[in-house]
Amino acid sequence: MPHVWIRTALFALLPLLASFASAAAETGAQAVDNAWVKAMKANDLEAILRTYAPDATAWLPGVKESRGQQAIRAAYEGMLSANTVQNVLLSDTHYKSVGDTSVGWGRFVLTPAPKAGGEPVVLTGQFTAVAQRIGGRWVYIVDHASTVPPPAAGTK
Repeated sequence: MPHVWIRTALFALLPLLASFASAAAETGAQAVDNAWVKAMKANDLEAILRTYAPDATAWLPGVKESRGQQAIRAAYEGMLSANTVQNVLLSDTHYKSVGDTSVGWGRFVLTPAPKAGGEPVVLTGQFTAVAQRIGGRWVYIVDHASTVPPPAAGTK
C-alpha cells in the first residue's frame, strides 16, 4: 500500500517537475531574449529597458551606438514613438552560459507599423547578445543587432 501512495505522489509532482525543468532551460541570454520579445510585442518601453543593465551597450539597426540606460531609452523611444511593433520573432537561436555570463545569437524578424500610416515594414537581421546575472537577475550588457539589406535590383 505505501508504494501506491508514493507512485501517486510522484505522478502528482511530474507536471511541477516538468515546469521547473522548463524554467531552468530559460536562463541567461535566452531568458533575457524572451523577456525582450514579450516587451517589444507589448510596445512597453519600461519593460524593454528592464532587460538592459544600467551600463549596457546597444548597437541597434539604424541607430548610433547607445551606451547606458539614457541612450538606450532614447533609441527605443525614437522607434516606439514613430512605430507600433506588430510582431517580433527570433529564430536559429543559440545560447551558451558559463557562471553569471551568457551569450546568445541568431536571427530576428521585427515588424513595426508606422503610426503615421502606411504598410508595416519587415526588418530581418541577425543578433548577438551578452547577458549577465546582476543582483540575481539576467540582463543584457551588450546587444548587437544588424539588419540584412534587401537584395540589389536584378539579383536573386
